Parts: sequence; C-alpha cells; structure tokens
Amino acid sequence: MDIIYLSDLKIETIIGIYDWERETKQTIAIDLEMATDIRKAADHDHIDFTLNYKDVAKRLINFVETSEFQLVETLSEKIAEIVLNEFEVNWLRLKLSKPGAIRGAKDVGIIIERRKAA
Repeated sequence: MDIIYLSDLKIETIIGIYDWERETKQTIAIDLEMATDIRKAADHDHIDFTLNYKDVAKRLINFVETSEFQLVETLSEKIAEIVLNEFEVNWLRLKLSKPGAIRGAKDVGIIIERRKAA
C-alpha cells in the first residue's frame, strides 16, 4: 500500500457548540494519509496517473471554510466521505485537531480511519 499524505493543513472555520464558537472562526488542522497506488504515476512520471494532493487540499479547504458544524466528529466524517468518494483513495486516516480548544492543552481532536465501501 502506498500512502500520499497532507500534514498540518490549517483551515479557518466555524466549529463548536458554544455561542462564541458560532460567531468566530477558529483554526483547525488536518493530517491526512490516503492509500493509493503510485506505480503507474512513477512509471509515466506524470501527474495524471496519481492522486493530486493539491486537488485534495483545495477541495477540503473550500469545503471546510464554508462549513459550520458543531462537532469535530461530524466534520471528520464529512471530510472522509469527500476524499473516499471524489478521489482514487480506498483507505484514509484523518487526524483533525482543534488547537486551543482546551486551556493547558496544545490541541485536542479526533483520529479516524475509513475504507471505501465495497
């Protein structure tokens, strides 16, 4: 299995359950590992034969910036659905962090793994 990854993709969004969180954008950070087969891309040395991480990042940025979920759990599931349904990815591991959410902690968040439905 080959993995293409994005690390520490920071995006501003409305996220949270408290009144102030519904009015003020916060930064979330995404770490994403995506399973794909890179052999054809390596053989041809061409972007058309691989998972274009720039396209993935642009899609997620556009989605997350306009979202207004209350829970990081919901946002994580929606991101996983986008990646699995719109890109050549059969498996992913997603870490979504919400830095500064808990005083005294660097960040908090969630880690999920999902596979494309058979």
